[in-house]
Amino acid sequence: MENSIKGLVVVGSQWGDEGKGKIANYLASKADVIVRYQGGDNAGHTVKFNGNEYHLRSIPSGIFYEDKINIMGNGMVINPLSLAKEMNELIEAGYSLDNLVISSRATLDMSYDIELDGLKESKLKDKFIGTTKKGIGPSYTDKAERSSLRMCDFLEDDFEQIYKDKLEEKNALIEFYGGTKISYVNTINDYLKARELIAPHVKETVSFIHNLREENKKILFEGAQGTMLDIDFGTFPYVTSSSVNAGGAISGSGIGLGYVSDCIGIIKAYTTRVGEGPFVTEFFDEKASLIREVAHEYGVNTHRPRRIGWLDLVQLKYSQSVNGFKYGALMLLDVLSVVEEINVCIAYELDGKTIDYLPTSLKEQYRAKPIYKTLKSFKGVDISSLKTYEDLPKEAKEYISFIENYLKIKIVIISVGPAKEQTIIREEIF
Repeated sequence: MENSIKGLVVVGSQWGDEGKGKIANYLASKADVIVRYQGGDNAGHTVKFNGNEYHLRSIPSGIFYEDKINIMGNGMVINPLSLAKEMNELIEAGYSLDNLVISSRATLDMSYDIELDGLKESKLKDKFIGTTKKGIGPSYTDKAERSSLRMCDFLEDDFEQIYKDKLEEKNALIEFYGGTKISYVNTINDYLKARELIAPHVKETVSFIHNLREENKKILFEGAQGTMLDIDFGTFPYVTSSSVNAGGAISGSGIGLGYVSDCIGIIKAYTTRVGEGPFVTEFFDEKASLIREVAHEYGVNTHRPRRIGWLDLVQLKYSQSVNGFKYGALMLLDVLSVVEEINVCIAYELDGKTIDYLPTSLKEQYRAKPIYKTLKSFKGVDISSLKTYEDLPKEAKEYISFIENYLKIKIVIISVGPAKEQTIIREEIF
């Protein structure tokens, strides 16, 4: 169908790992430009393309389409060494990367950031957050205090001196936290080698994106993680350090408010999260273990087992409010065929009262108990090869309708398996 959407944001509506990579890759086929607007190599996207599986860490998931421009936005923190490794992996797989553009305003995630990330986590045991130790927090900290290195610094002729001065400053902090100083001599050549690969892709992306906008290009914005890990709206402090929500697409790319015309929320058919923090619908019985193994719920980068919970519509309503999505993509629906019945959280019980909102206080979130609506399952029915919504079993369609009615959104995409072909498109929105 003909649609006027020119700027679409793909956002994770839970704690990440909802399957954004698959949907972003599908929507990328409809776009002219794909922009990653926040985060770093701490968040992985697993994408299946032409029969192969790829684990992307920083590069946008539209990179496999040679006719699409892929932009790493100014809102990202970029580890040059990790990025160079990821680029080389894609080049070895046969992709030229001529369609990759990197913002000159992006913040650098350096070796000292990674070292400090781990040291701080170890030292502040009473405030353990569960960081991936990829240097993301320290990088964004430097950005917030206006002392970070940026991609434009990486390209300067005197970068070696810039890095040497910054490393001296950071080594003092590393020593304070009880770590081992990073050697300038042992690291500078790795950075210079990475720079040779990265430099041709770096641009001033504000004007670049503006020109694409003037050409009426369709732009897809993809983030990493999920809304509940947003620095402002997530379960603080058990969050990431950037604006994951749809609003981050504007500040993380420089696109301007008027061009982002819609948002689609990626919703896992149950709920997972990695790391510490409250999780109202979490459960621990054999059904949780079964779901984890069937869906292979382990982190792409960390390989940590993901915590398992039932779908939380209170949390999702909050996420819908924060992001403003009126469309949804329901992921991993096929996994629920292994359970006898499906529980859906429709409210919380907090200190003897029923509430329909997500409390700000973590203490209250920890005390909150889920109030469930139990729905019939489609246990034993293999839906992985179904092609249309009408073909789904009655119980699956009732589950989808229940979600739509509660959130007042339209589920336009339903994933019934990891492969691109295992996707039911109810409505084209982009």
